[in-house]
Parts: sequence; structure tokens; C-alpha cells
Amino acid sequence: MVNNLSWFDFEKVEMRVGTIVEVNDFPEARNPSYQLLIDFGSELGQRKTSAQITSLYEREELIGKQVVAVVNFPKKQIANFMSECLVLGAVEGKNVTLLQTDKPVENGLRIL
Repeated sequence: MVNNLSWFDFEKVEMRVGTIVEVNDFPEARNPSYQLLIDFGSELGQRKTSAQITSLYEREELIGKQVVAVVNFPKKQIANFMSECLVLGAVEGKNVTLLQTDKPVENGLRIL
């Protein structure tokens, strides 16, 4: 079911490009996850999040990868960790494929 959204509503969702600078295991999470530290540039700085992406990605390959994330959701407590943004991905069952730019761009650029 598709729920139509106005342009005004869409503009409220602030999606930005950031580069993953640190990846840690997250054994306290209910589902297998990593803790990510993402650099969104000088305006937003670095933000933490957790992501259930362990089935498709190894920690080492994530470092330096640019991803798309929503940066204006409220912070969310996940186990003993405070998530500060939401990394976006295509979901198929338990597999999440990260959304990325096809060419490198400046960290912090807005997605429209």
C-alpha cells in the first residue's frame, strides 16, 4: 500500500551523505549489528548509528564507504548504545544493501 506524501512532508526528511570512519561489533544488539561512526562534514560532524548489515558487509570493507542516512530523527537508545542517525538501505529479508552515491561527493551533501 502506497501512502501519498506531500512535497512539504518529504522536505522534512533530511537525508545526507556521510563517510563511515569507524566500525565496531555490537554484541549487545538483539540482532547481529555493527556500530558505525559516520562523518557528515563540518556542518553536522560525526554521528553514531547501529546497522543490521552484518550478513552482507565485513567491518573492513565499510571503512571509507559513503552512505546515505536520515540525520534529523530523534536519537534512539538501542541496547547500551545511542543511535544519532538512520543509515538507509534496501531490505530483502535479513539482508540490507546500503544506499550509496555512485561517485564520491562531499560529506554532508543533502539528498533531494
